[in-house]
Amino acid sequence: MWTRQHKKRNTGRLIVPGISALFLAYFGFHVYHGEYGINSRARYETRMAELRQQLDTVRARRVDLEGRVSLLQDGTLERDMLDEQARRALSVSRADEVTIMLPGRSSD
Repeated sequence: MWTRQHKKRNTGRLIVPGISALFLAYFGFHVYHGEYGINSRARYETRMAELRQQLDTVRARRVDLEGRVSLLQDGTLERDMLDEQARRALSVSRADEVTIMLPGRSSD
């Protein structure tokens, strides 16, 4: 009968802890750097604050435009508003008027 003597190796004891360490490192990396990780949350909050500020600006602009449009609605048509829009579109003024041109104001 043949006998075989086995030398005890330490490598067998390191396989399971090594795989576990790799497993934890992989998921730990994605917890911090992943699409829904801790680092991404800060970026999402920053982006959300920027978009809220932009939304507030757009809403204020919309309220201003709605107010100007309400002046041009049927039944409440104001002559001054109509006169202002026509003069701006045609770039005309009366001979007895003084026209002050303001830089940086875009025509609506």
